[in-house]
Amino acid sequence: MAFGRRVFITRASSQQWEMMMKKMTMKLSAIALSLTMGLVACSEQTDTVQSSPKKQVVETQAQQMSEAVDRDIQNTAKELGTKVANWQIAQFGNLSYIPESHREKSENAKFWIQASFYIGLTRWIDETNDKSLTEYVSDVVKKENYELILERPYHADDHAIAQTYLWLAERTGSEDAYLPTKDVFDMILDKPPTVGLSMADTETSTGKYHLEGNCQLRWCWADALFMAPRAWAQMSKVTGDPKYLEYGDKEFWASADYLFSDEYGLFYRDSRYFDTKSDNGEPVFWGRGNGWVFAAIPLIIEELPKDHPSRDKYIELYKKHAEGLMVLQKDDGYWPASLMDADKVKTPEVSGTGFITFGLAWGVNNGILTDERSKKVVEKGWDAITKAVTDDGRVHWVQHVGKSPDPVKESDSQLYGSGAVLLAASEMLNWQQ
Repeated sequence: MAFGRRVFITRASSQQWEMMMKKMTMKLSAIALSLTMGLVACSEQTDTVQSSPKKQVVETQAQQMSEAVDRDIQNTAKELGTKVANWQIAQFGNLSYIPESHREKSENAKFWIQASFYIGLTRWIDETNDKSLTEYVSDVVKKENYELILERPYHADDHAIAQTYLWLAERTGSEDAYLPTKDVFDMILDKPPTVGLSMADTETSTGKYHLEGNCQLRWCWADALFMAPRAWAQMSKVTGDPKYLEYGDKEFWASADYLFSDEYGLFYRDSRYFDTKSDNGEPVFWGRGNGWVFAAIPLIIEELPKDHPSRDKYIELYKKHAEGLMVLQKDDGYWPASLMDADKVKTPEVSGTGFITFGLAWGVNNGILTDERSKKVVEKGWDAITKAVTDDGRVHWVQHVGKSPDPVKESDSQLYGSGAVLLAASEMLNWQQ
């Protein structure tokens, strides 16, 4: 009995042991399963962090929004530029909206006022390849026999139209388009000016056109750097003779070094303003005057051979000038007529804003200005420009012909204002943030 009982107990214990072991095995299996699931979950979370699908979605959406903004700007530029070009061309038969003091000169296709429009228009044609506009420009300059105003052959203003003649010559290979200008330039090279760069306070007149002392012969005011140097670079490109670019480059830097303020990153209009102060005690830096130069620098750079020794120097000046200008943009997107005294002329001024916006947009599009601030400044300036153009294409808020920050009315419009807007629009056609 005792033996049998011991056997029973042993068997019972064995069964209990087996059951206990099964329970432990189940628990261990559960723990193992739990751990495995936990590891899988951790792995999935890690993969989630690494792949960041939500982040990718956000980035994709941001890119799509950015591309949509770019397309909207490009479409607006196409529409606005077309309207401005068509409106201005349609008005050549009736320039009564221009004050009588400069109406006759504005009607002269050889004079700088109209020539400045054609510089903007030809740039627009380069970007749109509008054949009808090309034919229009060709007809205009043919009627002028590709001639310059010869009453003051050294004067920078009277070289401005040469930029259009030479543009056409490069496009067509026509010698007729550039030979009259070449004759004038050759005369200047034979008898180069030797006067200084200071501008006299007194002006005299001969016939229709006024004379400005030393500045009759040399480029000693800011506007001149838009009017003449590019034409000299173009002449070398068309003829293959570097002597024209050498002269233009030398004279550009003589004037730029003379008029540029390293302290402010801005150009004085001419020597008469070196010590002139605005009502707020700040130096007088004219908005459009700086716009002339800032628009000219990209246009000149584009005409230079890739290995030209002054290329880096032009780009360095461009960067300094860009910095000086960007910090002065007003909250409404315009640049003041008086750059250091925004209260001097509180209204918008679109010609200066157009030239500056063009210059900055060119820098962004060409990878010279790469920071986000530059892009925002450009878009702000462009938005301001669009608000100043009427539905039919008339450009408002354009300061009339002058040499200093003067009052502007909304209805004020001028040919060079349309040219400035066309320059800006030509760059915004290719805008990408």
